[in-house]
Amino acid sequence: MSVAGAAELLGVSVDTIRRRIADGTLPAERIGPRLIRIRIADLDALGRPIGPGTR
Repeated sequence: MSVAGAAELLGVSVDTIRRRIADGTLPAERIGPRLIRIRIADLDALGRPIGPGTR
């Protein structure tokens, strides 16, 4: 999925997705010099609670 598609799916800005990629909380792959792709499973994992007591 593209960066723009991921942002739309999560309801956040493209800049937020790029920040998550930069800080390592969202894995992504660069395909060629400009194209960045994100796996949908990684987007799902981004919003999943970690354990008991988390909000």
